[in-house]
Amino acid sequence: MARSSPSSTRATTWDGLKVLGVAIRREPWIFAVSTIGSALFGALTVADAWVLGWSTDHVLLPYFDDGHVGAGLLVAVAALFVGVALLRAVGIVARRLGAGVMQYRMQAHTRREVTRRYLELPLAWHHQHPTGQLLSNANSDVEAAWSPIAPLPMAVGTIVMMVIAVVQMFAADLVLALVGLLVFPAVILANLAYQRFASPLMTRAQQLRAELSEVAHESFDGALVVKTLGRETEETARFAAKADQLRDVNIRAGRIRAAFDPAMAALPNLGVLVVLIVGVARVGGGSTEAGDVVTVAYLLTIVSFPIRSIGWLLGEFPRSVVGWRRVTAVLEAEGSTAYGGASLAVARTGAALDVRDVAFAYDGSPPVLDGVTFDVASGRTTAVVGATAAGKSTLATLLARLVDPDSGAIAIDGTDLRDLAPGELARAVATVPQTAFLFDDTVRGNVTLGADFSDEEVWAALRIAQAAEFVDALPQRLDTRLGERGTSLSGGQRQRISLARALIRRPRLLVLDDATSAVDPEVEQRILAGLRETSDSTLVVVAYRKATIGLADEVVHLHEGRVADRGTHAQLLERDADYARLVNAYEAEHEGAGA
Repeated sequence: MARSSPSSTRATTWDGLKVLGVAIRREPWIFAVSTIGSALFGALTVADAWVLGWSTDHVLLPYFDDGHVGAGLLVAVAALFVGVALLRAVGIVARRLGAGVMQYRMQAHTRREVTRRYLELPLAWHHQHPTGQLLSNANSDVEAAWSPIAPLPMAVGTIVMMVIAVVQMFAADLVLALVGLLVFPAVILANLAYQRFASPLMTRAQQLRAELSEVAHESFDGALVVKTLGRETEETARFAAKADQLRDVNIRAGRIRAAFDPAMAALPNLGVLVVLIVGVARVGGGSTEAGDVVTVAYLLTIVSFPIRSIGWLLGEFPRSVVGWRRVTAVLEAEGSTAYGGASLAVARTGAALDVRDVAFAYDGSPPVLDGVTFDVASGRTTAVVGATAAGKSTLATLLARLVDPDSGAIAIDGTDLRDLAPGELARAVATVPQTAFLFDDTVRGNVTLGADFSDEEVWAALRIAQAAEFVDALPQRLDTRLGERGTSLSGGQRQRISLARALIRRPRLLVLDDATSAVDPEVEQRILAGLRETSDSTLVVVAYRKATIGLADEVVHLHEGRVADRGTHAQLLERDADYARLVNAYEAEHEGAGA
């Protein structure tokens, strides 16, 4: 079993306290209310000991001696016990309510921070982090980070209980108090031992939760591949392997916790036993009163509760620290997209696009684009054509500024994309990827994405995208839910809904990254013809089909990340042998497939 060093154990305790400090600074009033409630509970629990001792000396022992107790004394004792119990209940409610509200508010706040950071980080960062890990950061890691908040007010409040109890113990009998407090060093050693053994296991468990989430996400996302290739057994085994590892680590951690909790409960009871043995001897020798022995023994049982509550708090620290470190790694991740303050003119005309000497490479890979230069005049249509891995989709990603070029510049209406203020590019540019993503929402919801568009505008966008006919045939038309990822539609239908989503925003620059690849050639031509006739947008189309390319005003031929040639489709067919071979091979391949 892995163990941490004593210095690591101390660091875990200190780091756990710092995590709690973050929560206390953010929610000071809620923490104060819950702590006051806990302190009230603690003080009144100790008051029970005083009532018990007073009742022993003034009611119980006199009754044994005289066989009679006055009614007034009985009423007073009953009133004391009931009053203490009621006030203690008020403290319990305040403590538990405050702790719960504080914990859930911190979880919600941190999840919002993590999600906001995900949106700020560039696409390149997301490419380096599996989706399952990101889900784990926003879910189980956040829950783990704030798990100590539940026992925190109790632990802080019961310190009051412990202080009052210890003072009363010394006031009752100095010797018995010193005997009882010998339990404290044993409790401290038990906590240190627990953290030393538990911390590595908690770290491993949080990592395995992320890996398990990643495997599950991949399996669900690739359900079609898994089903069609009959890989259910292998995927189940892959998931089961991670689940078994997580189970084994949790069981090992549980065994340590199972030994720790009884030890924490037993140590104070052993102290009580020793106090009673010593107390009986002292009562027999006339050194103390029986009531004092009862008081000290009961106070020691009370002290055991703060000890256990502090133990619960410290027991949560290893998991909390691990979760917080994983969350902090996201919050402090570098690579945020920088923005300027420039804005684009509000105009109905298409935007002029200028790409100058652009180069880009993914981390550790050869350049995907190198020295790419071309321009597109306002309202014109340019087709980008190239073989697989020529850099077409990367170029589309750069035009939408999902990533920035390593060198060179991309400008719209003469303004570098990096100089635009937040939101300006999204207002002027829309990108439609080849893989259409639809939400589990209605047709209307998928097109508008919650923006304020009328049904007339939705239908107009659907008509241009050649989607109005099949949407009109759906059971509830615009109100028809499409299922997760739009699984109730065909690939071509999903692409057309995705296109309508972009068109309704009337972008000044529309980038279609092979966005009609699943659509019939005839429908694709109608879509592009409709775009040219009804929209003033500047179009950049990643295309393969001759008919589609032929509709473009200009063609940019990308070859191995560089612009090999520019011109009309006819000009490139005549002078660019690689281009002619590429488009003719694509056309021949698909004609053969359709024969």
